[in-house]
Amino acid sequence: MAPARQLELAKRSIALSKPATHAGQEGYMQTQNHPLEPFFHQAVRNSYEGKLGLHDPDVTGYVAHMLCEFSDAENLYKVRDEAGRPIEELTEMMIAADPVHGTAPSFDAERALRKHIGDYALFVAGMYPEAMGANRRRSRQPSLDELILAGKESYYIVSQFNLFEYEEEAPLFARLSDSFERCILGLTLVREELCLNKDRLLPPGVN
Repeated sequence: MAPARQLELAKRSIALSKPATHAGQEGYMQTQNHPLEPFFHQAVRNSYEGKLGLHDPDVTGYVAHMLCEFSDAENLYKVRDEAGRPIEELTEMMIAADPVHGTAPSFDAERALRKHIGDYALFVAGMYPEAMGANRRRSRQPSLDELILAGKESYYIVSQFNLFEYEEEAPLFARLSDSFERCILGLTLVREELCLNKDRLLPPGVN
């Protein structure tokens, strides 16, 4: 089962009441209200801090929020071409993000696209390794090395937008770029936890 489908099924099985505000909660998730926030935040924290020793609440919160966003599979392909069609190939996403030679209309748009590419690369590499299987050339899926290169580069570019409204977030994206491989490993551990607890998370009769 694809991870995005697993996340969608997990969303159906968890109570959808609005979670209580966590006063003083560290990191990126402080203002988020997604119903899966507590579940994913705990899962990411268990893997990043408990198993990898990656003690960065902002990174933990950011990755948990990313999982919440991609629990809706349509959000994986938010990048659109000039005709409004979703772009599904990494190389085409990279071209679209180029404000000079691509279709990004501004540097702000480049930042938004690069942020999405970083998220996409991190999610696919960590949560969807079968996309990099033996048939990847035929299906034009990226390799792990290509995902790492695109993800690290994209988060680094986002970190260079470090003035005005982007100043506060810039250091977070620099750390995401620097620790990209560890973040991938942490997500593989999150995936394993989701698979191990599938029977508990999914409602009866769902495979």
